[in-house]
This record gives sequence, structure tokens and C-alpha cells, in this order.
Amino acid sequence: MAMSESKLHPLQFFAYALISIALFLYLMNIGAFILVPLVWGVFFAFALYPVSKWLESQLFPRSIAIAISIVCVTAFGAAIVYILVNQMVLLLSDIPEMNTLLQEKMDIYWAELQTTFGIDNNLIREKLQSIEWFADGNLNETLFNTGKSITLIGIIPLYIFLLLYYRDFFVAFLLKVSSKRNEAILKWVADAGKVIHAYLIGMVKVTFFVALLSGIYFYFFGIKYYLLFALFIAILNLIPYVGVAISSILVIFYVFLTSDTIFAPVLTLAVLWGIQLIENNLITPLVVGAKVKVNVLAVLLAVLIGGAVWGISGMVLFIPMVGVLKITFDSIPSLQPYGYLLGDDFPKPKNGQSFIKNIKEKWLKK
Repeated sequence: MAMSESKLHPLQFFAYALISIALFLYLMNIGAFILVPLVWGVFFAFALYPVSKWLESQLFPRSIAIAISIVCVTAFGAAIVYILVNQMVLLLSDIPEMNTLLQEKMDIYWAELQTTFGIDNNLIREKLQSIEWFADGNLNETLFNTGKSITLIGIIPLYIFLLLYYRDFFVAFLLKVSSKRNEAILKWVADAGKVIHAYLIGMVKVTFFVALLSGIYFYFFGIKYYLLFALFIAILNLIPYVGVAISSILVIFYVFLTSDTIFAPVLTLAVLWGIQLIENNLITPLVVGAKVKVNVLAVLLAVLIGGAVWGISGMVLFIPMVGVLKITFDSIPSLQPYGYLLGDDFPKPKNGQSFIKNIKEKWLKK
């Protein structure tokens, strides 16, 4: 009798769960300055662990092995940042010229519309011409946010070094906390590490592939800042569904301004769309594999919630975090239904076979 009275009503349990989730996300948002570099450090520590472990097996001291791993990754990242900053400075110097090009194109297209349809849109055209399309009013805020981001990036290598150096200490701590479930905890750590490692390494490979394909197209098509746009598209590709769309719009707009025909932006749109199709349907499934077994709805929610809580970092980090959350749910019997809800192992309907397979069966019957 006492047990039945102590149980919560389903509505109470749901309300407490919502309050707990809201409070947790609020605390994550408030503590973003500390948590974001820490989570990046944890993820990169898992990604660099095999390299550091291999160097240690070659008789390198642990501290030197970790330092070599971090220096190699930092040098690679610094080279990319240098290219981006250098190209961005050159692009910003062309903004007055781009503003003039935009005004000229608006005049041409409004004149064509007026000739074709007989519409006098002088007032609308004057309004459009009065807009500063490339304004710099938020320059101070941009510089402040950039400095804050650089500070956060500078802390990440320190977190990576400490997490890798004291990894045995953390494992011993987990074993002491869960003395009765040592095997389960070690399995959870191993599975979580596999998810994080597979996701990060896989996305690096996918990013390189997208940058290579788009860079080749931009180079041979004669786009001036082909390195900047290729890296821009590849990096934003880390944000599922929305990253490539945003970057493609900006690239197509630049091609529209700097080309004489409408064919160039249309062709650019078609090529970028083709690269996106190949990456989503062929490269990512092969490279990343089925390590992050999370359904599309959960990924989309992770991107939106991550963006609201931690900005761009949250859009990237929340996907593997949801994968780790699913592993956690799967390892606890009472929470396994929620792990199933996040996963992609859903039952197919009776008529859920592929369209091509249905056609083949119909032709075979005939």
C-alpha cells in the first residue's frame, strides 16, 4: 500500500521531467562559456586517444605523446583558419565594388520588368537602392564575439591535454562510483567513445570531401575566392540540413553579383545540390557508418535545441551527445524505451518495401 501511494501520477512525472529538462538546458546555456570548450575537449580527447595511445606504445612519454597529437591537430586547424581569414579580408575589401554591382543589377532587372510587364516600380526601386546591403553597423559586436570565440578555442587544447593525461584517473573514479557495475560502466565508456570517435573522424573526412569537390568546381569555374567558399561550405556542412543551405545561398549570391548571365548562379546551385545529394546519400553513410544510431527527427531536434543553447557549437556537438544519451538510455533497463525513441530501429509497415522492389515483384508476377 505504501509503495502505491509513493508512486507519482503520470502527469506529475511528466511535469517534473519537463521542469528538469528546462532547468538543465537553462544551466547549460548559462554555463556555456565553461561547458562548450569542455565538451569540445572531451570529444577531441576521444578522437585523439588512438593517436596518443599509439605514440605511447612507441615508448614516447604520455605527456609528449599527447602534446604531439595536439600540436599536429592545432597546426592543421591554424592553417585552415589562416586561409579563411586571409581570403575573408580580401573579400571584405571588395564590398564597395559588390554594392555597386548589386545596384547596377537591380537597375537592369527593374528596367526589364518595367519593359516586359509595363509596371512602373520607381518607388520600390528607389527603396531598394537606398538599402545598405553590406553594412558594417555590427562590427564592434562581431569583433567582441570573435575575441570570445578565440578565447574559448585557446582553452580547448588545455582541456584535451588534461583529459588524456588523467584518463586512468577518471576511469578509476568511475569504477569506484559504480563498484557493483564495473563491466557495465566500462562498456558504456567504450561505446560512448566509439560513437564520439566515429562521428568526429567521419565528419572530418566528409568535410574534406565536400571542400575538395566544391573547391574544384569553384576553381575551374573561375570564382575568385574559391578556397574561402569551399572551406565555408565544407565547415557549415557540419551543421546538418541547414548549414549547406545557408552557405550555398551566400555563394550563389556572390556568383550572381560577379557574373554576367543568370546561367552561372543556376549552374552553381545545381552543382552544390548534386554534391549535397552525393554526400548525404553515399559518402556520409559509408564514412560515418551506423555508429550514431539516431533517427532524423532526433537529429533535427538536437540541431535546433543545440543552436538555441550553445549556438553553432551546439548544432555540431548535440548530435553525438544525443548518440551518447541513447547509449545511456539503452544501458539502463527502466530508460530503454526512451533509447528506442531516439534510435532508428523502427518497425517498417507491411507495405514498407521499396518502390523498386514493388515494381520488380509486379513484373515477375506478370
